Amino acid sequence: MTTGLGTMAGESHPGDPGGQGSQGATPSAVEAFRLYETMVLIRRTEERLRDDSAAGKLPGAVHLYIGEEAIAAGVCAHLQATDYATSTHRGHGHFLAKGGDVRTMMAEIWAKREGICQGMGGSMHVADLSKGILGANGIVGAGLSIATGAAFGAKLEGEGRVSVCFFGDGASNQGALMETLNLAALWQLPLVFVCENNGFSEFTPAAQVTAGRISDRARAFAVPVAEVDGNDVTEVWRAAGEAVKRAREGGGPSFIEARTYRIQGHFEAESFVLSGGRYREDAEIERWRQADPITRFRARLIETSTATAADLNRIDDGIGDRVADAVAYAEAGQPADPALALTLMFAPETSGPQAGEPSKEA
Repeated sequence: MTTGLGTMAGESHPGDPGGQGSQGATPSAVEAFRLYETMVLIRRTEERLRDDSAAGKLPGAVHLYIGEEAIAAGVCAHLQATDYATSTHRGHGHFLAKGGDVRTMMAEIWAKREGICQGMGGSMHVADLSKGILGANGIVGAGLSIATGAAFGAKLEGEGRVSVCFFGDGASNQGALMETLNLAALWQLPLVFVCENNGFSEFTPAAQVTAGRISDRARAFAVPVAEVDGNDVTEVWRAAGEAVKRAREGGGPSFIEARTYRIQGHFEAESFVLSGGRYREDAEIERWRQADPITRFRARLIETSTATAADLNRIDDGIGDRVADAVAYAEAGQPADPALALTLMFAPETSGPQAGEPSKEA
């Protein structure tokens, strides 16, 4: 189909894994290796979080990104450290793809002082402002307004920075999406909306709560749209490249709807909440396992002689070591300081004039 971002693949929907890849530019060998490495890092990190959550080693809940890695990797491959990104409660993948440190992220999830937020944010609030990672967020759709504000600031600066907002299909029904689409289009902000349509709003199939096509929300504001197979990292990379380029050159916002699927539940240990209830079938999950973005990209790299199996196995082994090191670092860390709750939640008292009193300069 032809969209505002160029010629894209035929439509694929949740429940119909593995749409055809679109034609066009492909990543260089160096870029392809980086995409593969990013996806594997996210996957191995989250597999460890999955296992440690099941073993009762984590102090809180985690929402995993397994199966959706191609979106974070394909988009963030075009971003610089000075660009901005906002995330969701399912934010480990975005954090790592944007250049976040796996050791301090793990320490944060383990609630340790060495964590990226000193152990006070936990899994759903990892952030690193030095890398433009404005934070994961436990409020559905909250990143939309934050990313738009960052894009407005970037436009005022005029230095070519771009802001990206990752959000899920559930957030597409928040009024904030329409508000930010309106402002972004009206003010031609350097903003890329990335809807990760994984087919579920927590435990509810999207078809039961979402009317129409999500991408049409952007079309109503004349924002260029690309609908892509979110399990094809090359297709995501291509659409994101065009969108980021447009934003960086002053061409305004773009909207990418990436259709994908989360293999894990809404959050680990959801079986306790559901009490035996089900909202999807094992056969559906297995169909999407067959469209695994990492397996697909690995096969493509080997088929095109971009890499050998030995090359990719070395990457896999190296990442395995990095994840093991990150877990050891987290486990050896010091517990978060409870006293930080006061300094993080309340502004410090000042010796200045009280409300209603004139200042010395008055």
